[in-house]
Amino acid sequence: QVQLVESGGGLVQAGGSLRLSCAASGRSISSYAMGWFRQAPGKEREFVASISWSGFSTKYVDSVKGRFTISRDNAKNTVYLQMNSLKPEDTAVYYCAARGVRSSSTVRGEYEYWGQGTQVTVSS
Repeated sequence: QVQLVESGGGLVQAGGSLRLSCAASGRSISSYAMGWFRQAPGKEREFVASISWSGFSTKYVDSVKGRFTISRDNAKNTVYLQMNSLKPEDTAVYYCAARGVRSSSTVRGEYEYWGQGTQVTVSS
């Protein structure tokens, strides 16, 4: 089993930055692909970014490309999401997810483990 705990969310003005962290416990995630998803009120949970086990392969939803960066530190069993140039439409609960294979995915159903989420609110 893998337990995931997100942190780093909060309230920020448009144009600002936040760095989300996802700390894993229970077992090493060094061979797991990891992802970030988000869910805004009244909307489906959507893919944001993913990273392969090695960190060499990353994927992003078009709306965050050039603004968000996903990274990982396998020694710390932690995944990060650096969010710059935040917009009000980025407001959502952000979830970290783990997939028990090395290649990343944009598909929510392909992730086995989920954190509880952290709220990100961007004011205009």
